[in-house]
Amino acid sequence: MAFIPHTREDVEAMLAAIGVGSIEQLFDEIPANLRLGALAGVPESLSEMEIGRLMAERARLDGRPLCFIGAGAYEHHIPAAVWAIATRGEFYSAYTPYQAEASQGTLQLLYEYQTMMASLTGMDVSNASMYDGASAMGEASLMAVRANRKSHSHRILVPSTVHPHYRKTAAAVAGNQGLVFEELPYSMEEGRILPGALDRYDGQDITALVIQQPNFFGRLEDVDALCDWAHARNILVVAVVNPTSLALLKPPGAWGTKGADIAIGEGQPLGVPLSSGGPYFGFMTARMEHVRQMPGRIVGRTVDAAGRAGFTLTLHAREQHIRRAKATSNICTNQGLLVTAATVYLSLMGPGGLERVAAASHARTRELTDALTKVPGVRRLFRGPVFHEEALAIDRPVAPVLESLAARGIVGGLDLSEHYPELGQALLVCATETKTTADIEHYANALTECLRAARAA
Repeated sequence: MAFIPHTREDVEAMLAAIGVGSIEQLFDEIPANLRLGALAGVPESLSEMEIGRLMAERARLDGRPLCFIGAGAYEHHIPAAVWAIATRGEFYSAYTPYQAEASQGTLQLLYEYQTMMASLTGMDVSNASMYDGASAMGEASLMAVRANRKSHSHRILVPSTVHPHYRKTAAAVAGNQGLVFEELPYSMEEGRILPGALDRYDGQDITALVIQQPNFFGRLEDVDALCDWAHARNILVVAVVNPTSLALLKPPGAWGTKGADIAIGEGQPLGVPLSSGGPYFGFMTARMEHVRQMPGRIVGRTVDAAGRAGFTLTLHAREQHIRRAKATSNICTNQGLLVTAATVYLSLMGPGGLERVAAASHARTRELTDALTKVPGVRRLFRGPVFHEEALAIDRPVAPVLESLAARGIVGGLDLSEHYPELGQALLVCATETKTTADIEHYANALTECLRAARAA
């Protein structure tokens, strides 16, 4: 069927009302030499059955490789109920809930999402999501500038152990608005920022310090010391966190004496499948004192005149649809469908289930690291505890090794040479609860074969 609501008679009536003979006349200002007469190379239309078969064939071309790459996007088990519920028509077709009387289901879901994210991060308030974790860091940096009235420098300290994509995106989002992002070096032995590296900033006007926990290398930062150092100097703290890790690690709201001021991250691990770069969703939580500087929308719970519970948009500080020049942000929407999936996922898993996922993922990463470092020519790059990732050094260029692994049906990890050339031939690997001991042994055997073949070449 055609997905066009207007009949031929409707179109003719509208054209007659404006005094135009055809739709083509509406585009008569376009020069004839710029018009495309036909779509060359576009095949004939296919039936629904034929389209389904074509898409299935294309999907099979990707194969089903074993994935040992993390670096901010993770392959976790997603219970079947998550997307069975999230793709129901009531949720799948829901739009921005401006009309509370017609959107109670969506509003309640967003309220439950906010409640769970605030609890998970140990913060006071959550918004209804952002585009993704990387852009959320840019928005959090702008928010920190608005919230820190004691600072006028717009300087943001960002350790180079923060995800490279987050650093680049934050600079793209906020760099042209007067913010200055200054990178902090990391320890080549431990793969994390050392508190002593901040000493040279004593007495300087700094607006915010970004701390990722666990950091891009999977290492655990000394968040208590870093957080207290910042607050002692009137510097706000922006936490970048993996939501799954918070089932085991101290939440940002409990870092140091006062806790972080803003917490952001990528919500993809919460029930969203890996899918060619997205879409994903970012989350943002904060302390209550900063709530009016938070971008996006917030859903609240109230009661009506009859005392019945109801949900509504409580705070809309951005005002992007009315007074754009005064908006806290010009983001136009949130990732509602993915937030729906995350809310269902968190509800199904509960605190205990999420803790088991985190513990199993940590155990599998340890098992993977132990297996791979037994391969001749492979060693750990850093010492100390990790959560999701482990950085490994190998004795030859990483890219050809990854290509050889891919030919064996294994996505072997992330080549770190592009973002961290100072590490030499380095590989970032990850394992989650979806990997078995047999999967890990298969990877270790394949890596052994690849390196042996490379030495013989």
